[in-house]
Amino acid sequence: MRWCLALLICCFLAAVNALSSSGSRLLAVLEDTEQKSLYSTLWADLEARGYDVSIESPKSEQLSLFKHGERAYDHLLILPPKSKGLGPSLTPKHILDFMNKDGNILLALSGKSSTSSAVSSLLLELDIHLADDRSAVVVDHFNYDTLSSAEKHDVLVLQRPGPLRPDVKAFFDGEGVLALPRVAPQTLGSDSTLVAPVLKAPATAYSYNPKEEMPAAEDILATGSQLNIVSAMQARNSARFTVLGSVESLEDKWFSASTSTVNREFAKQLTGWAFKETGVLKVDKVEHHLATEGAELNPSIYRIKNETVYNIEISEYVFDKWVPFEVPGEDELQLEFTMLSPFHRLTLQPTSRTETGTVFSTKFVTPDQHGIFSFRVNYKRPFFTNIEEKHEVTVRHFAHDEYPRSWAISGGWVWIAGLWSVIGGFLAFVVVWLYSAPVANKLKKTQ
Repeated sequence: MRWCLALLICCFLAAVNALSSSGSRLLAVLEDTEQKSLYSTLWADLEARGYDVSIESPKSEQLSLFKHGERAYDHLLILPPKSKGLGPSLTPKHILDFMNKDGNILLALSGKSSTSSAVSSLLLELDIHLADDRSAVVVDHFNYDTLSSAEKHDVLVLQRPGPLRPDVKAFFDGEGVLALPRVAPQTLGSDSTLVAPVLKAPATAYSYNPKEEMPAAEDILATGSQLNIVSAMQARNSARFTVLGSVESLEDKWFSASTSTVNREFAKQLTGWAFKETGVLKVDKVEHHLATEGAELNPSIYRIKNETVYNIEISEYVFDKWVPFEVPGEDELQLEFTMLSPFHRLTLQPTSRTETGTVFSTKFVTPDQHGIFSFRVNYKRPFFTNIEEKHEVTVRHFAHDEYPRSWAISGGWVWIAGLWSVIGGFLAFVVVWLYSAPVANKLKKTQ
């Protein structure tokens, strides 16, 4: 009995402490383990939020992202390596396979040293490009720290809120100053809809390689808001890949209160989103039925021209609990009633709330078309996990005893009157004909 009680207590504590919705196993890849002390506050914050942090060198022979074909870790934090690669266990293929199995990745870069070719190849797979070359750094002569970069101007100081997208502010907004030393600039490709900027460089910033001479203005490929400091990519399976251009911003010296920065809070928001502590949506319940009292829930067959009600309950995970989901801004959650193409595309309105979810509903009439239809909710937005709910139903014609009687259709009264006028005329003709026979002539009898 004691071991059963101990097991229950351990399970309870694990459930309480594991704040990520997808697991608490976090692998931090740090090539120089002696630098572990530089990020002690970051490790302490992650462990306080319930993560089981394992710090490994990419050169370790025991390092592996998979065990028996399954993920050995839930999340991966990669700090910039000094060598050309990340080792045989962290090739771009292995990292992409990790994402395909719903693993989340946070990659930190640094303009202090050249980015490795393996990391550059990995970013190209995701349509994220390093600006100019792998040794470039973001420089701004107007927004820089006058104490630590009085000459080089490569420590950016930005006022928050940093995001330029209104739908990002729910996860990354706030007030205060961000210090971002030696940012490795990134640009995003125009073909992918899965990659989005989180934090852009100021309008006065540009990328510059300190190992080369100052380039001419026409030689600079990207400037200002074309450069990203933080980029995010969410795959179709909702796995997340986040790129932070300044790993130095995670060091203890920029987390301390003496610097008057909000780097620590921003790091919590960034790692919270990257490791699925925020922006995670879940469908709790789906119901559809006829718009009549006591109707059967989720029937498999409807009839044409049925008035139908559809309800879906959605929750959002925020750090340590599920809360009712609110559609941000002017966005809409829509329902499609579709066969090969949508016959109805309707906005789902919030109608009620439970303790952990919001119920969205709509009412419509099934189309005058029989066949196999689907109730489909396909909600895919930046920085939210995808929702794709599909429920198939059959829509049939009227049964022979369900058609309305002819006299119940006002438009048919003309035809009914014409029919009875023909019948009445025929009966009148028969009566007249029967009672209008000619009188027979009486002949005299002769002897």
